[in-house]
Amino acid sequence: MHRTQVLLTEEQIRALRIEAAHQGTSVATLIRQAVEARLSRHHAARRRALSAVGRFASGKHDIAEAHDRELEKIYGD
Repeated sequence: MHRTQVLLTEEQIRALRIEAAHQGTSVATLIRQAVEARLSRHHAARRRALSAVGRFASGKHDIAEAHDRELEKIYGD
């Protein structure tokens, strides 16, 4: 593991200590779990976004090359 320092407010550290005591774990473990949960949500959202690529057909085959023209048609100058 890698050691790092994080600055927390008094309220944050107090809440973390209480939660850690309730769960019978350490503050460090709670922080690692929170980081892992955040990263997992981010990666899941990225996978969902990437899975949508290419799913919708516009019927126009040159959109990648002519996107400015198409956007101008929709939104004008």
